[in-house]
Amino acid sequence: MSQLRTDLIFDHQHRLLVDSPDGEATRLMGVDLPEEAFTEWLSDGDHLIRVAEMDGPVDGKGEFKALEDLLSANCEAELSSLLERIEPHVHELPYLGQGENEYIYRFRTARERNQSVYIDDQSEALYQSKLCAAIKAARRTKEKKSGEPAELDFGAVRYVIPSHFGFCLGVQNAIERAYETVAANPGKRVFMLSELIHNPYVNEDLLARGLRYLQTDKGLPLRADGSPANGADDPDALWNKVSGDDLVIIPAFGATNEDKARLVKRGVSIRENDATCMLVEKVWKAARRYAEEGFTVLIHGKSEHEETKATFSNASSYGPALMLRNLAHAEKLAAVLRTSGAERRELFENAFAGLYSRGFDPEVDLDRIAVVNQTTLLRNETLRIIDYLRGVIVEQYGEDHASEHIWSKGKGDTLCYATQVNQDALQKAVEMPVDIALVVGGKNSSNTFQLYRVCEERFGKRAHYIQSEKNILSHDRIRHYVFPYNLDKLPEKSEEERPFLSQAGAPPRILLTGGASCPDGIIQQVIHRINSFYPSDALRPVEEILEAFPPES
Repeated sequence: MSQLRTDLIFDHQHRLLVDSPDGEATRLMGVDLPEEAFTEWLSDGDHLIRVAEMDGPVDGKGEFKALEDLLSANCEAELSSLLERIEPHVHELPYLGQGENEYIYRFRTARERNQSVYIDDQSEALYQSKLCAAIKAARRTKEKKSGEPAELDFGAVRYVIPSHFGFCLGVQNAIERAYETVAANPGKRVFMLSELIHNPYVNEDLLARGLRYLQTDKGLPLRADGSPANGADDPDALWNKVSGDDLVIIPAFGATNEDKARLVKRGVSIRENDATCMLVEKVWKAARRYAEEGFTVLIHGKSEHEETKATFSNASSYGPALMLRNLAHAEKLAAVLRTSGAERRELFENAFAGLYSRGFDPEVDLDRIAVVNQTTLLRNETLRIIDYLRGVIVEQYGEDHASEHIWSKGKGDTLCYATQVNQDALQKAVEMPVDIALVVGGKNSSNTFQLYRVCEERFGKRAHYIQSEKNILSHDRIRHYVFPYNLDKLPEKSEEERPFLSQAGAPPRILLTGGASCPDGIIQQVIHRINSFYPSDALRPVEEILEAFPPES
């Protein structure tokens, strides 16, 4: 029996080529193209669907229509059936033909960095710092390996700064993509799916240039003025105003398949404006590989975080998936694994309601597991979860059979090296004699909070989490942000005022670092703010500090 084949022709906006004769139902239109023009898409054994892309109709025949319009139009039965079949998979359209070793947006090298996108004094002050650039050039001899901390001796005050801090390559890529998109499309509406990165100053600068968010970082729809919409059906919600004429940037965290599908159906071309970090995409590729080998994917991450939601959505399209928040949550999973039948299902539902993929069966889908993570979390915490769960597996099946039930070929191979090297560099810095530690980053920045946790363990109340120099109220007082890490018990207040610098004694030594979404300019502004508390004649000039940091050979 020969395989039935259907060839679909789309334009670059994922609109389908159809024919709509006057007074007749819309029907699929085919075009005779060479075999190499087509990419195989969906196959169920007896029916293969292939796709090709064209710039426009042939000889003026037919027209390209957005899938959303076709789904509500009067279509012939064959086209209606076809649309129903492809609808669950439309999020795949922009990425068809992408190989296993290809990425949506590869990191740019230093030579490829586009500094010209920072187009005025405001953006230059936010993103550029000669002081930070000199420290990185001197201490960051290898991108993936931490170096020794830098010490800045201004005389009246001293700073200890890790070799790796601030923007990672994924964030740099995403920011440049956003500024380039605005610059290259004057007069067009440019949206961001949600916050490009977790830094309020970066997002405010982009908003000032005309960009708008479609939704919050928690997925709640927004209006044009930034206020929350009255649900998904609110006619003023920006989601309901987006069309194929608009541009939508996907942030470094990635996007869920559901959000991608909504854009594809509208005729929005998303591939060229997808700024998903390639290390996040690496996690997705690993999850797919694990699922294809029969493992259920456990995602160590915060279920409310955009990246975890995107990874969960992606992993769920290939097999069973489950979200784990922390080691305590993994211990609840262990309790589930040690039971069976009705007790297992009850324990599972109590601990993981809303955190598993559709159709998840705890009796079947927990037999073989593999762990991936939200890239902004602490590496060691993920490794502890993997080691703990492996111990439970060994307890049940024995050492000889452990690898059959938990992925063991590359423990922790999905962990983000950029997040890890910032943490490694900070670990070296916290071992130095320090009076105060400052961690700078956005309030909803998970990786910044992980850096703060490292400092808090070492310095206690002498470690402070701030967003910018504005949190430094005076020489004596600082406003510390209380991160809501435990959603079961939210903090009574989001900020607290604390003592800062002492009036007496030797010059203070301040450990200063920034999360992966913290621009260098803010780090420099924090230094300027603290230095302003001391007489100018007691401070060494910045030029003299810079001379002390020639790049290491």
